[in-house]
Amino acid sequence: MGLINETNSEYYSGEHIELNPLGNPITSISVNFDTELFDTATNNPPTLSNYEIYIAGTATGPFTWTVLPETVYSVSNNVITFSPAINDLAVKIQLRQTNYGSYAYISLDDIINNFMVGYVGYEKIIPRVNKQDVMFHAKRGLQEFSYDTLKSVKSQELTIPPSLCVPIPQDYVNYVQMSWIDNVGVKHLIFPTRLTSNPTELPLQDGNGVPMQDYLGSNLESEDSITEDRWKKFSDETINTIKPDDYRYPRKDWILGQRYGLEPEEANINGTFTINERTGEICFSSDLVGKIIILEYISDGLAYDGDTKVPKLAEEAMYMHIAYSILAGRRNVPEYIVQRFKRDRSAQLRNAKIRLSNIKLDEFVQVMRGKSKWIKH
Repeated sequence: MGLINETNSEYYSGEHIELNPLGNPITSISVNFDTELFDTATNNPPTLSNYEIYIAGTATGPFTWTVLPETVYSVSNNVITFSPAINDLAVKIQLRQTNYGSYAYISLDDIINNFMVGYVGYEKIIPRVNKQDVMFHAKRGLQEFSYDTLKSVKSQELTIPPSLCVPIPQDYVNYVQMSWIDNVGVKHLIFPTRLTSNPTELPLQDGNGVPMQDYLGSNLESEDSITEDRWKKFSDETINTIKPDDYRYPRKDWILGQRYGLEPEEANINGTFTINERTGEICFSSDLVGKIIILEYISDGLAYDGDTKVPKLAEEAMYMHIAYSILAGRRNVPEYIVQRFKRDRSAQLRNAKIRLSNIKLDEFVQVMRGKSKWIKH
């Protein structure tokens, strides 16, 4: 039996049409969407439902669709129940957003269930294990694989506001790349700077430089950082006007030849950024104000239900990680068994990295054509 349950219209158009030419009462409709349906009644906290239902008074096209009020139906396990029953001649369930490419992934729940079937039981390497333990190691494996193996890089398109700072994404773990977009959509890389930093604490001091405390004994904190305020006023366009004390920037009043050249680390015109851990923001230099940027970052794969998917190319690596983690944490397991699964985990993880690197020979050769050495194939 095939693994694809969605019809072509459910996959490509995101719609399921149920014909009822006899006008019989319809109490429920089951759909095969890979997307889990939810509405304001079943989703907590309440959010906009991810589907709509339309009804028509004829069972043959062209249809004239009318939106069905959300108060007369509910959903559970992709089964829509109507209360009271409806007797319209045609009913359409329409997804608000399609889910293309989902076949390339397997859910974490399926990984756990498949592991329980394939690796746990009588005459198997793991005779007995709690499903909660498998779930724990599966989630830990998904986190670890997300950092350097799985395709877990997310990106946001943002505009730099006058404050020069944007909030760190909710599921942010570490950044991958920052870039600003020019008028033709080309990316220009933005690098972090070491010229400044963001202090994590801002204690107020008395005349002797001693931090002051409130009546509870805690240090009084300033609301604004002098360092950050000065950096926001600074930009590459005003270097010669401000004349900063940093020796890496030549000053106009120096004699020609007394100091020359520049620091290659800072030799770019694309701007810079810093990570402000105190405020939970990413702050940019003032020459980037108003520009469109692309923020690419890593998540751990567990922040949202939609993230808990594993590429099928890394499925076996997940099984080996779970098996090794369970066996390594048990007593009375022979060490050669543990080492065997450790090697299997390492080998499968290496295979997953190679598969997911998505290296295509033609694309590699095309890039190398711009280099001094061409690759013939």
